[in-house]
Amino acid sequence: MKWESVSDFFAMGGYGLYVWGSYLVAMFCIIGEIILIRIRKRTLYKHLGLRKRSILRGEK
Repeated sequence: MKWESVSDFFAMGGYGLYVWGSYLVAMFCIIGEIILIRIRKRTLYKHLGLRKRSILRGEK
């Protein structure tokens, strides 16, 4: 497709709401997953009584 203006690009031939909405939902899911992984990792470290530095050094 060739767009004549920026507004045509964002409109995506009338499907812009679906296209950009899908990108927005995907972005929120990816960011949410990253946040949840960090929370789970922190909880695991606390539960096991480990520190990040000792794991990286190979200490027990």
